[in-house]
Amino acid sequence: MSETNIISLKLLVDKNSKKVVFAEASKDFVDFLFGLLELPLGSILSLLIQHGVAGSSSLGRVYESAKNLNPSYLQPDQTKNFLQRLSSSTLQTYLLDKFAYNRESSSPSSSSCPSFSSSPSFSSSPSVFGSSHSSKKKEVDGYVKAAVVYMVMDDLTVKPMSTISSITLFNTIGVKDMSSVQEKIVEINMKKALEMVKTSFESTTVLSDMFIGKEPPVDCNSESKRCH
Repeated sequence: MSETNIISLKLLVDKNSKKVVFAEASKDFVDFLFGLLELPLGSILSLLIQHGVAGSSSLGRVYESAKNLNPSYLQPDQTKNFLQRLSSSTLQTYLLDKFAYNRESSSPSSSSCPSFSSSPSFSSSPSVFGSSHSSKKKEVDGYVKAAVVYMVMDDLTVKPMSTISSITLFNTIGVKDMSSVQEKIVEINMKKALEMVKTSFESTTVLSDMFIGKEPPVDCNSESKRCH
């Protein structure tokens, strides 16, 4: 029986701007992000369109154009292979590989929330990187080292975590009142991972859009609201 694995992230949120300043992330999450770079773009678009989340984008229209093009317009050596390669199976397999495990072969151990400190204390669940796509990756277990806490920005920029880097970031974005910064623990499962891929095509504030949300539109017809 298959179950879904989870990656925990700790968000540092500025309550005033209602934006994620950055997230503390483990190796598992960074490996997931970096692993996306190896996937064919057509595979990603195919799965997003299959779930109705990318069809209206320009790249989505390129995908649909290629899919709907009469094979008579394709080069002879592409007629049989080109459209077959536009498959969602690669991304689907990748997500299953990262976020699913078999109950019989691997069971989750107790997990704890990550701590905002210089040393990692992330979930001790089985590694979501799972089996690698090549023997080389399997030997080195993913892309980045485990004994490091990583800082992931709202736009998914990744940096090693350090006290200096976090203080510098707070100063850079103008957070002067640290009491306005709150911690929020969020979990990434397979569904959220797919949503993150989709959001990353549309936004440079991915974490805020996914976990903080946007202000609801003001109802100008309401007597209790005033629009300027």
